[in-house]
Amino acid sequence: MRSCINARLYFGDDMDMNWDDLKVFLEVARAEKLSHAAKKLGIDASTVSRRLHRLEDRLATQLFDRSVDGHSLTEHGQRLLQTAKKMDKGAQAAIDILHGKNLEDQGNVRLGVTEAFGNYFIAPEMARFCQNNPKITIDLLPLQRSVKWSRHEVDIAVTIEKPPNTSLIVSKLCDYRLGMYASRSYLDREGPIRSLDEVYSHPLIGYVDDLVFSDQLSYLERLIPDSKPVYRSTSVITQYVGVKEGLGLAILPCFLARQDPNLIPILEGSTSITRTFWVAIHPEQKKLAQVNKVWQHLKTYTAQKTVMLMGEN
Repeated sequence: MRSCINARLYFGDDMDMNWDDLKVFLEVARAEKLSHAAKKLGIDASTVSRRLHRLEDRLATQLFDRSVDGHSLTEHGQRLLQTAKKMDKGAQAAIDILHGKNLEDQGNVRLGVTEAFGNYFIAPEMARFCQNNPKITIDLLPLQRSVKWSRHEVDIAVTIEKPPNTSLIVSKLCDYRLGMYASRSYLDREGPIRSLDEVYSHPLIGYVDDLVFSDQLSYLERLIPDSKPVYRSTSVITQYVGVKEGLGLAILPCFLARQDPNLIPILEGSTSITRTFWVAIHPEQKKLAQVNKVWQHLKTYTAQKTVMLMGEN
């Protein structure tokens, strides 16, 4: 079936119409809803639906499972998506080269980041970057979930797990350290904590287990087995606020906690955890000068901030 799909796409009798239908297919695959895709394409939903059916008829296969919740790709749809994405990116890269855009430090860059790293570490530096590079605009997108590469959400993504997508360029960005913290006011009220066993008698703050999007975030259970947090959130910033307000103890990134003089590390030798940030990009996007410049800046900046990231004095 895969060869059949490719052959019909490349050698169909009506190539212009095939490409138009393929662009519709791509938008629906990314948006998963006809109405959202139609808005992005600037056409009505009925036209989007008609073109999808026409494409399915030509390929003699079903590309989407349709339900009240939207459109999800079938197995054949997933196969077509890989080919369609390559064609789309190849065409855009060719256009950018012809326009000379890939040689200019200008244009928009969409940067996907994890929540705390994005808001407390990357955001200030990206603000300075924009001041020094006024022709480059940045969309900074703090995400509390995995990046959906098939939707082309971002140009560059910083992730806590190494992306398994073999079509991406993936590089280690940096290591960072986490530790357990309490507020100064909490310790003044409750007294010092001298051992991990004592931690069980204190209120803990952590993630909502069944909503954690990455196993890399399940460190509280590993460090304090069978612990029962009294305050949970999918947001590490919310957890940080809980510690700051004196509610209890939480494991926080050092680059977040160490900037607050009212937060005190607890049992540093026993609660230290090291994790890694990865940075990923599509090869076609890295050819664009403005995207590559942001990529290189991230690598240089994080290399300069090792002390901060590792929570070293």
